Parts: sequence; structure tokens; C-alpha cells
Amino acid sequence: QVQLVESGGGLVQAGGSLKLSCAASGRTFSVKTMGWFRQVPGKEREFVSGINWSGDSTYYADSVKGRFTISRDNAKNTGYLQMNSLWPEDTAVYYCATSRVPYTRAVVAYDTWGHGTQVTVSS
Repeated sequence: QVQLVESGGGLVQAGGSLKLSCAASGRTFSVKTMGWFRQVPGKEREFVSGINWSGDSTYYADSVKGRFTISRDNAKNTGYLQMNSLWPEDTAVYYCATSRVPYTRAVVAYDTWGHGTQVTVSS
């Protein structure tokens, strides 16, 4: 079993920045990908960014490309999502998740999820 704990959410003004963290523990030897997703009430959970477990390959949703940066610290077994130039439309609960499938954006491919952290961007 893998356990994930997110932190770093909060309230920020439009144009500001936040950095989310996701600490992983447990049986991570089979994990291929760490992903970040977000969800607002009444909408489906959407893919934001993904990184392979070694941390050398990243990919992003078009809506965040150039503004968000995903990374991993292998020594700490922690993933990060640096979010810059935040817009009110980025307001959501952000979740980190892990998958045994490489380079996937599909929600159904992720089998372990954190509890989520709220990000609110005011205009």
C-alpha cells in the first residue's frame, strides 16, 4: 500500500504563486507515475500534471503549461507542484495520486490518492 499526504494549499490573489507537496510512503516500488489532479464541485476530476517516478519526464495539461512545474525529490520521496501566475479558474481541490501505469493522464489509471488540498485564487 502507498500512502500520500498533500500540503501547501491556501488562498492567494490572482497572479500569485503556491507550491503543493505530496509525501509518499509505503510500498512505492511498483509506482510508475505521480500525478496531480484538481476538482471543483459539480465537475469531473481533471488531470493537471504528471511525472515519472524517477523524476526525469514531465507532462502537463494545456491549461497549466508554462505556469505550473511538477518535480520530485527522490531522496525525500516527495513530489511538488509549483503553481505560478494563478488565475481564479485554478481554484479547486488539488489531489496527488500514483499509478502503476507510465505516462498516464487517465483518472482511472491512478490507484492511490491523497486527501486533497484546497487552492483558492481570488480575483
